[in-house]
Amino acid sequence: MKKTIIYLFAGCMSLCLSLFAQIPNNGFENWTTVGAYQVPNSWSTLNNTTAQSGIYTVTKGTPGNPGTSYMKITSRTIGPGVVGGIAVCGRIDTVAKKPICGFSYTQAPLYFTGSWQHMIYGSSQGSIMILLSKWNPMLSKRDTVAFGGVTLSGMAMSWANFAIGINYVDSIYPDSCLIVLKASGANPTNNDYLWVDNLAFTGSLTMPPPPPPPNPVGINENIQGPFEMRIYPCPAKGHFTLSYELSSKEKIDVQIMDLSGKIVKRISPTDSFIGTNSVLLDSSGLSKGIYTIFMDANGMIGRTKLVIE
Repeated sequence: MKKTIIYLFAGCMSLCLSLFAQIPNNGFENWTTVGAYQVPNSWSTLNNTTAQSGIYTVTKGTPGNPGTSYMKITSRTIGPGVVGGIAVCGRIDTVAKKPICGFSYTQAPLYFTGSWQHMIYGSSQGSIMILLSKWNPMLSKRDTVAFGGVTLSGMAMSWANFAIGINYVDSIYPDSCLIVLKASGANPTNNDYLWVDNLAFTGSLTMPPPPPPPNPVGINENIQGPFEMRIYPCPAKGHFTLSYELSSKEKIDVQIMDLSGKIVKRISPTDSFIGTNSVLLDSSGLSKGIYTIFMDANGMIGRTKLVIE
């Protein structure tokens, strides 16, 4: 049997695991039969969409390295085109052929390792991608914590070990992980393949301790931030006024973000004064809906909701 090692990857599912616990079904020993085909447990493939043609892009290979089985990802000709082989540890949109989410992971590994064989019959190399992320409740979106990946090169026609470095862009622990394995690039050729086995995360990056919690505050302060902000009229149409109160003179930076976390409008930094300040803003160019206004006053962050009708 294979060594059980849990791989934690950025994505959307929840599964708390220790650093050396394993990526779900990391050795591809467990498969589920669905009609005429099989799928590796905890991994998503395109087999359900290609089954009507009796062709499958992910199949079980034997023997494993080590163990009894491994995963074979193969690009296959179906009708007039070639469907690129892809496997996602998590969920995949089978129409767009893109990952939706991964599984929960809370550690900070340094490397993604495993065994592979791969080869292409055209010029479009496959790839491996790893993403660690953390949900940002303030912006209602996922923040990238770290990533790693490689575009395959040459060929490996016998089992070879690989190690892919994880690059950190934020000094926080993730809560989710996503792994995407592809047999081909953007222009797949029939029979391009990537075989993998014994996947794992290794090493550990030590994160700095979290900052001390702030002094207890009331519910309204928790919503507003360190200073009070008001919008009127609300809902707004055309121009609206942003009013806020500061206890010291500060230079402010104002951003308006949509529900996806995208900045749709930004107000150039300007000086504000002690007491009540008001800024007249133009909502032209903003579609109807709900937005969040973030204000940065020399490191103090305030936020409030904006509704455009």
